[in-house]
Amino acid sequence: MTRTAVIHRQTSETDISISLNLDGTGEHKISTAVGFFDHMLTALAVHGLFDLTVQATGDLHIDTHHTVEDVGIVLGQAINQALGDRKGITRMGHAYVPMDEALGFVAVDLGGRPYTVFHGTWHTPAIGQMPTDLVQHFFESVAIHARMNLHARIEYGRNDHHQAEALFKAFGRALQTAVALDPRRQDVASTKGTLTE
Repeated sequence: MTRTAVIHRQTSETDISISLNLDGTGEHKISTAVGFFDHMLTALAVHGLFDLTVQATGDLHIDTHHTVEDVGIVLGQAINQALGDRKGITRMGHAYVPMDEALGFVAVDLGGRPYTVFHGTWHTPAIGQMPTDLVQHFFESVAIHARMNLHARIEYGRNDHHQAEALFKAFGRALQTAVALDPRRQDVASTKGTLTE
């Protein structure tokens, strides 16, 4: 079974192409023109062992909001498409990841019900070109379009770069666990018999 997706989405604000292989090795090629965001998407791919290509152009003369949000939308769509009927997946996963003085936690459920809970405090308004509040917005966009329940929490930290990186790595690790195929499970991990409705 090949669990891959290629999605292209173009609006008057952004033009985004994403290819995703859930069963990859962490190969990645990321280009959004938002340096810190590229760094975070790279961490997601490497620590989740996803092959991920992201090519995004956006209205950065306005700000980075549309680019970050729309990459989240398209990545969520790619995850949803690559999962197919979701038969055999572990479905849920979680991870704690430390990054120096910071600790991040992410839990996901691929049960088909989109919801996001985010708890964390930032110390600065932006990391590089990326406003810190867009970290939460990115996770929300992914969760909605992947039809995923996602809880993310900054446990503690002093440095916003470290806090954000811990969360993206934790997301990669949690998602890797959730998408993994369990050879004992032939159908979906649900008492109602479906994860797609």
